[in-house]
Parts: sequence; structure tokens; C-alpha cells
Amino acid sequence: MSQEITLDRLQKLIKAYDVRGIVPGELDENISFQIGQAFVVALKLRKSEGGCGQVVIAHDMRPSGPALVQSFANGIKAQGVDVLHMGLASTDGLYFATGFLNIAGAMFTASHNPAQYNGIKLAKAGAAPVGQDSGLKEITQLVLKGVSPYEGVKGKDSESDLNSEYVKYLHSLVNLKAVRKLKVVIDAGNGMGGFSVPKVFDNSNIEIVPMYFELDGTFPNHEANPIEPANLVDLQKRVVAEKADLGIAFDGDADRAFFVDENGVSISPSAITALIAKRELKREPGSVIIHNLITSRSVAEVVSENGGTAIKTRVGHSFIKQVMKDTNAIFGGEHSGHFYFRDFWFADSGMLAALHVLSALGETKSGETFSALIKEFDRYIASGEINTRVKDVLVTSNKVRQHFASMKDVQIDDLDGLTFASDAWWVNIRPSNTEPLLRLNAEAKDRATMEKLRDEVLAIIRKDQQ
Repeated sequence: MSQEITLDRLQKLIKAYDVRGIVPGELDENISFQIGQAFVVALKLRKSEGGCGQVVIAHDMRPSGPALVQSFANGIKAQGVDVLHMGLASTDGLYFATGFLNIAGAMFTASHNPAQYNGIKLAKAGAAPVGQDSGLKEITQLVLKGVSPYEGVKGKDSESDLNSEYVKYLHSLVNLKAVRKLKVVIDAGNGMGGFSVPKVFDNSNIEIVPMYFELDGTFPNHEANPIEPANLVDLQKRVVAEKADLGIAFDGDADRAFFVDENGVSISPSAITALIAKRELKREPGSVIIHNLITSRSVAEVVSENGGTAIKTRVGHSFIKQVMKDTNAIFGGEHSGHFYFRDFWFADSGMLAALHVLSALGETKSGETFSALIKEFDRYIASGEINTRVKDVLVTSNKVRQHFASMKDVQIDDLDGLTFASDAWWVNIRPSNTEPLLRLNAEAKDRATMEKLRDEVLAIIRKDQQ
């Protein structure tokens, strides 16, 4: 029996950027049906209202996906809109479909979350994000009050495997045929990278050593969340054992990519952002590059050195995508391993980022290592993100502000949380969107300075720990 749909339940389920929850306790087939109906109404997707009249739906390898997809599709059709079933796909594969076909879409995935979760990433035509301010608030209210029955002609189902078109499009953006032979270990974490990678690298000059390519939404080997160092250990060991040129790890829905060098050393997403930014600026000089405020200062420095304009944004894909569109930015990167491309409808694609990195290394002379290539872009020491649950986010944030307020030559910025910066370092604290957490990030030119800053701020925060 379905649970009652309450505001509290919806607020836990419908997050800042997507729908995500435990199945079936938070997300079940009934609520998936209701969200499908509300999606049509909130975004005015019926042709009679000037909409596209069709929604493309894909899903990842989680066992709960097919049933949730069918319920959602039934909700879409009940409101007079057709459904195009793409089947299995990575999230960036779904984004491709919304751009290629110019129709709205829904990706059923919980990304890197554990096996008991599932979720829905919604997109407008052309991969435009649907966040709280661009549809999710309206969807919440519509589900809560109930969507009125539609009296017109109901929608129909059709199927199309668009993955071959996705692969062709990626190859049109980055040509791997000219690169030297590379040996690459790829850890798919039993997620959608195991589905996409064989298609993308078929008949290429890249030798793939596969790890955990079997699609298994129970994640039997490790969580498909490469931002956590523990989930990279297997990849790091295998790269060294195989004497590979580098390693790549994808998260569960393969929209994020993380990299390790030939020595098994993890490379920061900021360094990858700077590397790709330099490539894109060579292709289109003077372009705008977007980065969020948690990325390393090295990104803005590399962009400036290569004649581009760097623009800083808040954390979160809906913010970065909007700023990219507003500025026609050619590329954007986040500290979390999301990489966005203007030529990919301003959407994020871990696979396209991987192709850029492989092309950059493959274009160097034989024998040049990934660690040597990336050194130019890795200039600072970062703390990584440290989360602390506190009693009152605002009170604790003000205590940190007071700590820095009396220091000379320290600038304070409130673009996203609070950032405190000098010429040699910066510290950012920002609240979680969904929990009473403060997230801390710090960076400095040397490790001693970074650790001193990190520990000073953590001491203040942890006095208010919940």
C-alpha cells in the first residue's frame, strides 16, 4: 500500500536539484506517477500549450528503476504527452537525448547514493536543468494538492536506443584517432560507466583495463562515489600494477569522472578543470570559463594566462549551468568532478571530460606521463570538503566570521556561504541545502598554512557540534 503524500515527505524527497530518496519508503511507484503528471503540468509540456509533447526517459542499473520509470511514464501519458523510452543510459546520455531531440527528459538514478536509493533528474528541452526555482517548487505543490485529470487524448509509448548517436556526438567533439596508444584502467563501480565505456572506446587507440563493469545496482565492490578516497583505492592499486598511463573512475550514473595518474595518485578535479579550460581556450581564444568558488585558484590563474575570462559561481549544477548560458561560456568545472560543456548543451558529462583528458595526454610525445602533464595545473594544497553537523548553522557561521574579521588584508565574500581570503590562502564555509551541516574547504600555497587554517576553523565549528 502506498504511503500518504505529505509536505514533509515531499520536502525530504524533492531536493534542491533533483528527486532522491529511499525506495519504497520515500520514493515509490505512486509518487513517481504523481511526479510524472506534475512534470507535464508545471513545465507545460503538452503541444496544445506550446510544449514539446514528448518526454524521453532513461534509467540506470538500479533494480528499482524499471518499475519507477513505468509509473512515471504512465503519469506523463495520463496528462496527454508521449513518452520515448531510451532504456539504460548514463545521465549525460539522457542529457544528450534532450538536446539532440530538443525535448524534455527524465533520468532515473540516485547517482552515487547507496543501493536502497533511487531518484529522478529532470531536464527541459536542450538539457536545461529543473531545480527548485525552475520547476521543482511547482511540482511539489502540484503533487501535494493533486493534479487534475486530463480530458484530452492520452500520450503513447515508443522506444529508441539513442546511445549510438550519443557516441557519435562525443567523437565529433573530441577526436581520439590522432592520439598515441594509451593504457587506461577504468573503474565503473558497477555503474553506468560499464555500459557507456565499451561503446565510446570501441575501435579506438585506447587500451581499456576494465574494473567492475558488470551493471549491478547493489554495488558489490564499493560505493560508486569516487569523491570518497576509500572508493579509489582499488583503482589506484590496479593502475600501478598494470603500469597504465592513468586511471579513471566514474560515479554511479557516469556524469562525474575522477582521475589518478600513473603512480596511482589522485588528481584534483580543479586540476582537470584547468587542463580542459586551457584546451578549450586554445580552440576558441578569449572565451569565458566558469568555475565554482570551491575550485582551486589555479583554475582562474590558468584561464587568465591563456587569455580567457574566469567567472566564479555558487556551488550547484543549476547555478553553474545558468551562468554558463548567460555568459555563453565554453566550459565550466566544479570541485565535485562535474564538468560542463557549451557544445553539450551546457550540461555536464564525465565521459566528455575523460575524452579531453585522454586526448591531452595522447597528444604529448611518447613517454610523457600524466603526472608531468598535470603538474602545470596543480599549484595549491587543498583540504578537501569536511562536513560537520552543528546545532545552528547561522550562529556557528557568525563565530567563524568574527574570527577572521579582525585580521588585516582578509577579504570576506558571501557569494555562497562565507569565503575568507588573503593573497596566500582562502577558506570557505557553507551550509548544506538539506541538513544542519557546515561544509569547510580551505586552500593555501603550502600544506602547513592550509592545515593551520583548517584546524583553526574546525575548532570553532566543532565547539557547536550537534
